[in-house]
Amino acid sequence: MNITFLGTSSGAPCRQRNVSATAIAPERGRRWVLVDCGEATQHQLLRTALSPQQLAAVLITHIHGDHCYGLPGLLASCQLNGRTEPLTLVGPPAVWEYLQAVIRFTELQISYPLEFIAVTAQLSLDQAGFAITAHPLSHRVPSWGYRLQETGIQKRLDVARLRAEGVPAGPLYARLQRGEDCQLADGRLLRSHCYTAPSRSPRTLVIGGDNDRPELLASACEGADLLIHEATYTEDVLAQVGPEPQHSCAGQVARFAQSQGLKNLILTHFSPRYRTRPRTSRERGLCELEVEARFYFDGQLHLAQDFDRYQLTHQGELVRQ
Repeated sequence: MNITFLGTSSGAPCRQRNVSATAIAPERGRRWVLVDCGEATQHQLLRTALSPQQLAAVLITHIHGDHCYGLPGLLASCQLNGRTEPLTLVGPPAVWEYLQAVIRFTELQISYPLEFIAVTAQLSLDQAGFAITAHPLSHRVPSWGYRLQETGIQKRLDVARLRAEGVPAGPLYARLQRGEDCQLADGRLLRSHCYTAPSRSPRTLVIGGDNDRPELLASACEGADLLIHEATYTEDVLAQVGPEPQHSCAGQVARFAQSQGLKNLILTHFSPRYRTRPRTSRERGLCELEVEARFYFDGQLHLAQDFDRYQLTHQGELVRQ
């Protein structure tokens, strides 16, 4: 499972970071999923190996512009580049209304199939090798988190049981391993699920939209290998700003991740006030968010930067590429 950060700033872009967009791709295959699509996401994609023509689904967490202003441009570019494959778009209904207004007033023509799915807690979607579910969050507008769990894991065949039952080795073994039920010459019907099991646990990540209550993702994070969550502020700045923006600070998210026993945490969606490399002692740096989070979380912690690439291994370890 591969994760590429295309934008890690909140509210507005800054010199070091563009606004929210994260690409998630399976280990095999060219199809991939995009979570949020802030302004200029298609420009960011030009600096990666990801092809918009292979994009299977776009999952929008909420209607705020730093999470969806890039959507019309990306869809238009897919059209201009001759896309014919269907594209699934998931998000709150307001996202579809916004897109329809742009299509109407700019005369945007999209000829490839575009399917919109209004996000609900009952969402169950299979795209690009992932089983996707949605989880409601707390923000000024309806906001959602998404859980992506890989599918299509190779099955392990219980050869010992087959031999014990007198089933001879041969092409039938391969068919059972592929998930096919088989009938023997003596009339016995062998059910694939009785002789196979997943060769390993599926890798799972949870990615949240804007949210001031990380604990709302508790059920989504059960058994997850990685949480990607906004950390717009440090605790002191959040106290100054007040609760109205309804964002999380690094300490909040870190405490939640620690309470859930998560092994891996990536923070993103940082206020532009935090510079990657402060130029003076008066400027605030991302290091402040990292120090705060590490105080509470003893797992593997990363602060996302634009174009960072991570791989989640079969063992659930997070490796920065």
